[in-house]
Amino acid sequence: MKTLFEPADRESIQQRLLTLRADSARGWGKMNASQMVTHCARALETGTGDRPMKQKFIGKILMPFFRSSMLGEKPFKRDSPTDPSFVVTDERDFVAERQKLLELIDRLVERGPAAAAEQTHAFFGKLSGQEWGELMYKHIDHHLQQFGV
Repeated sequence: MKTLFEPADRESIQQRLLTLRADSARGWGKMNASQMVTHCARALETGTGDRPMKQKFIGKILMPFFRSSMLGEKPFKRDSPTDPSFVVTDERDFVAERQKLLELIDRLVERGPAAAAEQTHAFFGKLSGQEWGELMYKHIDHHLQQFGV
């Protein structure tokens, strides 16, 4: 499983982010490229501790049924529901938001898996540091594929 904590995997994601353009066309969904990188940054902020979350009640109930599919090798489904706090509908500065996402990736890695494991995911609750690295890689990868990158 690929993870942001593995240098080659992280560099691959970062290079793909650098090839993304503000006018890249989406293959599905509602977000434009600027909104997507903001969305990914918001999600990553939970793993860095910059956006503390509590596990949602629905996550406590459903998490046992979805954990293996969401945290495993299987790709995310298109148009999956998202936490309302991660929804971005306003216009954003693409370059600034992409840079923020790149910096958050570095911040997650610098803090390390042990620090990530101290954070709570809004749906999954407590994750190991390795699971944070894998989930955030998978999430960003999913959205880069959404834009053909």
